[in-house]
Amino acid sequence: MATSPHPADRFAPSACPRLVVKIGSALLVDGEGHVRRAWLETVVADIAARLAQGQRIAIVSSGAIALGAKRLQLAGNGRASLDDAQAAAAVGQIALSHCWAELLHAQGLSAAQILVTLDDLEDRRRYLNAMATLDRLLSLGAVPVINENDSVATTEIRFGDNDRLAARVAQAAGAHGVILLSDVDGLYTANPGNDPSAELVSEVARIDGRILAMADRGSASGMGSGGMVSKLEAARIASAAGAHLAIASGRRDHPLTAFAADGRGTVFLGRRSSSARKVWLAGRLATRGRIVIDAGAVAALEQGRSLLPAGATDIDGRFARGDLVEIAGPNGHVVARGLAEYDAGEARAIAGRRSEMLPEILGYAPRAALVHRDHMVLL
Repeated sequence: MATSPHPADRFAPSACPRLVVKIGSALLVDGEGHVRRAWLETVVADIAARLAQGQRIAIVSSGAIALGAKRLQLAGNGRASLDDAQAAAAVGQIALSHCWAELLHAQGLSAAQILVTLDDLEDRRRYLNAMATLDRLLSLGAVPVINENDSVATTEIRFGDNDRLAARVAQAAGAHGVILLSDVDGLYTANPGNDPSAELVSEVARIDGRILAMADRGSASGMGSGGMVSKLEAARIASAAGAHLAIASGRRDHPLTAFAADGRGTVFLGRRSSSARKVWLAGRLATRGRIVIDAGAVAALEQGRSLLPAGATDIDGRFARGDLVEIAGPNGHVVARGLAEYDAGEARAIAGRRSEMLPEILGYAPRAALVHRDHMVLL
């Protein structure tokens, strides 16, 4: 962790030409299931002011399920079952889109609606199509309003929360920053609801085991599906794309202006971006398996080398050659992701074995690595 006198400066229009702003359900929808319209008007005013300064902004907006649940009188805020969530989303998305379009139009801005599923950004061709659409909309000065297409998404093909969706949208949009407006004002050293000595962490240079230990899995409102764990995952995705990510409180009017003024929140610093393909790989969420490696192999990966079979200690999952796999160190922390050069059965057979032993084990001339460095990204 490091400190900065004013971390919010990284998200100013002059430093951040493209920005993604995510708004959670607990901020946008009140306890009665209605849009907090007066508050949202202040958010839109902030957006309009930033666009006037040359910044281009995409919005990732939660709230469809919460709004639809009220109209359909569903229990559990519409999340009692997948069927309820899909029905609530189908009804609520119309109301949500109408509200955004109306308020943006009042500021002289054009809203654009984009609904995506996990597969839309996991599939390389569809990801490139989304990238092109976002780029054109932003270049035209429109404000894309993006949400997960919950009316058709199933458990297997869902982001599950809009924090990670916001980070993936930032990758596709070529954004320089992401602001997660939340019902909490950042990452604390402990849960501030349980520990009065907990301190707000202002800046994080790297998400390591110590940072992960601070996360609280709960969603305070019961409306949303995220929590601090999902926000840290979003920060990891954004960081890999070279974008800074901030968690800031939305529990005040004009939250973007307020954050710019006082900088209160947590900023996760973006790293130097890799190639476009590796950025896409780093953000993919649907892995097919896991390869656990020893400390020596971790050090080799950090030096830019490929993962050889000798460094693998365990193979988990059912994956085929070309599937995305996680690579975890001996402490269980994921250190990289990449495309497997072998299917799971072959990987198990050669794990821990030296390269000269592989032809006899496999019965054919082996490929050089379990995961090649050209198809791998460090996290």
